[in-house]
Amino acid sequence: MEEQRIAKTHKLVVNNRKTAAVTGVLDVLSFDLNEILLETEQGMLMVRGTDLHVNRLSVEKGEVDLSGSIDSIAYSNISQSGGKTTKTTEGFLSKLFK
Repeated sequence: MEEQRIAKTHKLVVNNRKTAAVTGVLDVLSFDLNEILLETEQGMLMVRGTDLHVNRLSVEKGEVDLSGSIDSIAYSNISQSGGKTTKTTEGFLSKLFK
């Protein structure tokens, strides 16, 4: 049987730039102490800061809880799960994985 993908809602809640709760997460692509890259229902989500940690991850529910000192949050419409790869996509991804 082919698995049907039901669109989930995406929500991002940041508390005092110290914790964040994210829903609608499809995948955690990478994370370290300074950067976390998530694929969400609304595109790629990059969280940058210092001493970042993924405290809770539920892939089944599409939920992630983060903590640390959050400096910036940025979205991109680039999707890892399909779509055309363009020069813009390659440039963005090459910058992310430096």
